[in-house]
Amino acid sequence: MKNHRVHPVCHMRSGASTETAHSLLAEEPLSIRVQGNPYTVVMRTPGDEIAHVAGFCLGEGIADTMNDVGTLAFCDEDINVVTVTLTPERSQKVPEILDRRGFISQTSCGICGKELISDLRQAIPSVDAAPVTFSCVSRALDGLGDHQPLRDMTRACHAAALFDGDGTLLSVAEDVGRHNALDKAVGMLFLKNQLSGAHFLVLSSRISYEMVQKAARAGIAIIAAVSRPTALAVELAHDLNMTLCSLSREDGLFIYTHPERITA
Repeated sequence: MKNHRVHPVCHMRSGASTETAHSLLAEEPLSIRVQGNPYTVVMRTPGDEIAHVAGFCLGEGIADTMNDVGTLAFCDEDINVVTVTLTPERSQKVPEILDRRGFISQTSCGICGKELISDLRQAIPSVDAAPVTFSCVSRALDGLGDHQPLRDMTRACHAAALFDGDGTLLSVAEDVGRHNALDKAVGMLFLKNQLSGAHFLVLSSRISYEMVQKAARAGIAIIAAVSRPTALAVELAHDLNMTLCSLSREDGLFIYTHPERITA
């Protein structure tokens, strides 16, 4: 299944119109089944489905390491359905998550920010990381577009990229959903047991509390983004000992929490 499709477009200007074509970003449902049962359906851009689900399982607390996973595969060659089975030991540890009572990235109706932060704070341990230089983070942000061929083609997708402490790119993914892009980028390293090498995360989108949650579950303490964070993301990041920063329109970075990790 392609991650984009070419569609005819009418380009109208004053007094005239012409026919052209645009590459449009594909969006398809991905059904995730856990322990033989439907768990959730997410809308995503086709591609990297196994990595996507691996990152999703880590982010939601379904698995802490790949050793918790028995199998992770497509269902009968259908790339829109991925099935996950856990080891017996892991399934006994997370019954509430398997019942979706612990599906913490999906806010319940009526829950307030303080209640959500309290729940997440109890479910996710604080994270830490060594400082990284200002120039290293700035280069990664400025260069993110160089790793977004699908965005260049469609102008309609997000990206997430993981870097080591020296600014070397470890993984990058694009998707119509920013959460999906992050799950894919994390999952690529999680599948290979290389996630511990990731030092900071760069996002093409704003930083919402869900992105902070997923990064914390992956053990990543520094998030840099093109757009600003939400107030709830800042509150959660502060409590989880994480550093959030975004691009300044004028020059440099805005740093919202724990600025000591970004050094001159």
